[in-house]
Amino acid sequence: MKLISNKPLREFAAVYPDADVPLQAWRRLIERGDFDSFAALRATFASVDKVGPRFVFNIGGNKYRLVAAIAFQPRIVWVKAVLTHSDYDKGAWR
Repeated sequence: MKLISNKPLREFAAVYPDADVPLQAWRRLIERGDFDSFAALRATFASVDKVGPRFVFNIGGNKYRLVAAIAFQPRIVWVKAVLTHSDYDKGAWR
């Protein structure tokens, strides 16, 4: 898969340093993966959920949430938001 930018991950980790290792682990799994469907994505990321057109990943033991858009055919991933669990629950990311 092609991750459009690592910048949102780095910016979030600058504010929440403990998120850096799990975010970069997520990035490596995404970039090494070849996901052609939600089912294939879920085989690697068991806790990923589809919320409307977006995909929500639990990061760092469910401490953080990563919201992404995924185009399965061209194999492209866009990070739309990286949030603390409490910010995610507020729902402003929708």
